[in-house]
Amino acid sequence: MYGLEDMGITNPGEVRRNWPVARLVEHELRLDGGRMGPRGAVMVDTGIYTGRSPNDRFIVDEPTTTDKLWWGPVNRKVSEKVFDHLLEAVVDYYNHDPKGRGIYLFDGRCGADPRHSINVRILAKKAWQAHFCQNMFIRPTAEELQTHTPDFTIINASDVIDEDWKEHGLNSSTFIIFHLARRLAIIGGSEYGGEMKKGIFSVMNYQLPLKGVLSMHCAANTAADGKNPALFFGLSGTGKTTLSTDPRRPLIGDDEHGWSEHGIFNFEGGCYAKVINLDQEAEPDIYNAIRFGALLENVVYDPETLEVDYTDGSKTENTRVSYPLSHIENSLYATGGASSAGHPDTIIFLSADAYGVLPPVSKLTTVQAMYHFISGYTAKVAGTERGITEPQAVFSPCFGGPFMPLPPLTYANLLKERLERHGSKVYLVNTGWSGGSAASGAQRISIQATREIITSILTGDIEKAECSEDPVFGTLVPRSLPGVDSAILRPRGTWAEGQAYDDTAAMLAGKFRDNFSKYPAAGEELAPAGPRI
Repeated sequence: MYGLEDMGITNPGEVRRNWPVARLVEHELRLDGGRMGPRGAVMVDTGIYTGRSPNDRFIVDEPTTTDKLWWGPVNRKVSEKVFDHLLEAVVDYYNHDPKGRGIYLFDGRCGADPRHSINVRILAKKAWQAHFCQNMFIRPTAEELQTHTPDFTIINASDVIDEDWKEHGLNSSTFIIFHLARRLAIIGGSEYGGEMKKGIFSVMNYQLPLKGVLSMHCAANTAADGKNPALFFGLSGTGKTTLSTDPRRPLIGDDEHGWSEHGIFNFEGGCYAKVINLDQEAEPDIYNAIRFGALLENVVYDPETLEVDYTDGSKTENTRVSYPLSHIENSLYATGGASSAGHPDTIIFLSADAYGVLPPVSKLTTVQAMYHFISGYTAKVAGTERGITEPQAVFSPCFGGPFMPLPPLTYANLLKERLERHGSKVYLVNTGWSGGSAASGAQRISIQATREIITSILTGDIEKAECSEDPVFGTLVPRSLPGVDSAILRPRGTWAEGQAYDDTAAMLAGKFRDNFSKYPAAGEELAPAGPRI
């Protein structure tokens, strides 16, 4: 049935293929410990893992792909022998599940452009995991479902652990392993839904660039008339989802896109938004998307009233909600259009600089854009992860290093080619701190100020502004913008002590240089676009 026998799954029990969300919700509430939350959204906990487990992610080292991959701490090698051993354990679990849960099977698509999409199949034992897939991937029509053949399959066996992990050369009993040649991945030990989403994203990041299509960890929206598409790159916590979900501009997607010779296109059929400190007034579209069909993860709620406290991060700072694009009324999908657009006029790199050094906005040349794209800088602050007590610089190449199987220059060179061909303008926007570092008690740049900056970029007002060079990176910084306090546009002037700024700027500049030394192939051309101090 559905080719399960080919994988050795001969005793699956009931196979629930692409069940309607309402039926999945019944099982979530009855079998998965879910609770009915705001406006009919379901609330679930994801077990001991409330985020991805990058140290437990491996790729099988085999002859057809080994020379192409960017091996190292992001893409760790594992042997085919270990993969086969764990696959056998996963299949055995599916054939002899003592709980008798049967299988939740999701067949769908990744990629709104059929010229560059793949058919995905995901097997799961928990109803909410199938619900998550229904939200995040593109759901096929009934006609498409009849002829659906998977191009890549993930078997999620989150209850299975590898007791021999040390012998197998893994980092724990949890495993997320991809066999690119066999177009198959297995998951054990982690319930977190994001492993499935980002797993398929990694597959796209492997396949598309080899075809000359740039795959990107970014959000995208467009003007109401479908023109002036914009891309928003940024790591978690920089505001990518919040700033791209704009009531004035239809959303294309909030996280994963491709850029082909025809334009940009969304990979996904939904959004996966952080909800820690969610504010109805500041983020109305995300707030209103939390209704029946949405799936909240690891939020804290009152056990009697079931009211969610979005400010409570005691379970995790990574509280999340997944929902289909149809829940965003001002999205291309919800208005009947395809989640795609032409070539972007505007590209925005988002960084939450916790050191208070980056200007709120800078204009980048193509060379500077490549430098900052490869750097992929943001910063973590105290409280966001266990053990972090002060600001910590984070560099993630292409703003998505954990999901990039190929060398970073592969993606950067594709970006350069697109920028030069289409004349897209690139800006670096700091959504972090001003007037000092986060550790000093300084305030984060308000979302209102950032939205005004984004508006100036998208309307072209920033191109009319008088600019001067930033003393740290040499980027052009506007002296004034409509609706923005001009004082914040020059970071040094917002600090109480200029020398303290200079010392912090020199420290951050050193971190940039140290990080960029990892990419010697890019050094000669791009290093001059880095720090000047």
